[in-house]
Amino acid sequence: MDAAPIAPPPTTRPPVTREGLRNDAWLAAGLLVGAVLSTALGAVAGIYGDETAGMEWSLVYAVALTAPLALRRRVPEIVAIVVALAFFLGGTLRVPEMYVGNIALFIAMFTVGAWVDDRRRATLVRVLIIIGMFVWLLVTTFQSAVAPNDEGLSRAGLFSPFVAFMLIQFLVNVAFFGGAYYMGDRAYAAALQRAALEQRTAELEREREVTAAQAVALDRVRIARELHDVVAHHVSAMGVQAGAARAVMERDPDAARSALIGVEESARSALTELRQLLETLRGPSGEPVDGSTVRLGDLGELVAHARENGLPTTFSILGDPVDLPDTVQVNVFRVAQEALTNARRHGGPDAAADVRLRYETSALELEVVSTGRAVPVASRPGLGIVGMRERAAASGGTIEIGPRARGGFLVRMRVPLRVGVAA
Repeated sequence: MDAAPIAPPPTTRPPVTREGLRNDAWLAAGLLVGAVLSTALGAVAGIYGDETAGMEWSLVYAVALTAPLALRRRVPEIVAIVVALAFFLGGTLRVPEMYVGNIALFIAMFTVGAWVDDRRRATLVRVLIIIGMFVWLLVTTFQSAVAPNDEGLSRAGLFSPFVAFMLIQFLVNVAFFGGAYYMGDRAYAAALQRAALEQRTAELEREREVTAAQAVALDRVRIARELHDVVAHHVSAMGVQAGAARAVMERDPDAARSALIGVEESARSALTELRQLLETLRGPSGEPVDGSTVRLGDLGELVAHARENGLPTTFSILGDPVDLPDTVQVNVFRVAQEALTNARRHGGPDAAADVRLRYETSALELEVVSTGRAVPVASRPGLGIVGMRERAAASGGTIEIGPRARGGFLVRMRVPLRVGVAA
């Protein structure tokens, strides 16, 4: 079970939700009410004196300025252009409104930066609006400077109050548009980061599910492998002993009795190993409990058991033994056990086996050679052969399984001494 490939990070932000569209509509409605009230109060306060536009133009201005914001996240570029044009016209016609227009234009500029995936188009639209705003500001400033009007701020001197006021206007607009531009870009980047985080979270959740499924599958394979090795070995021996007892029961009761005692001992050994296996599986960490793990030192008993059950077997250890992890020792022992079981089951009545354990400088080698009939490895190997290959891989080693050219069968497993055991 392979993990799904990691998807590339998103390059576009997620589309606006229905809740977001409803919020935009409420925002536009609130700003419309604010614009109408601000215009009415500005007319009463006489912001532009007698040059104030009529109330009908003020209402048109309020609607044109705020209503498009209901669609600000669907068509942000068009909304920004419409709001900017309404703002320019309102200032040109001297609509007595000074606050909601600034808020609406800021929101429109911000939305272009925060919601347009085509970043070149977003930049172009905002830059054009900013250029238009400053051109308009320069024109109005020039008109005010050359107008023959002695009222208002004094224009006398190089740095007159009029010049100071206009400079403040320019600086405020720079901060205004610069803030809208920067905050829009930051909001877009934050949205992409949030989308990437959500995507990665979903991928991690899928990987967690896959990992959990793999862990369950590996545990099932491990349990099946252990049960096969324990049950197959002892049941095979019990079958041989029971057959021998049946063959000599009438003419040699003592031999039959000895064979049945062997059946009983094999059954007891099978139950003991099964109990140890269950204790290990029930442990909190799955690690073997004391006395429940077979080790390489038990190979002598395994060979003696094979001899007692009709398979003449020799055993030799070459080299100086070294300490090995419990997992490696269990896997090597079980491979030897399965090889001897197969030799007894398939080798025929004249089969014999030789077990050699070699401690080399860099590796441990187990070799089990059996004589008799050489049963070829099928295209779909049995569970025993599959289990031996899995144990070799789990120990970080290799295994060779197959019939020999001069007869018999060979199982050779090599485990590096300084390679970590695979999970």
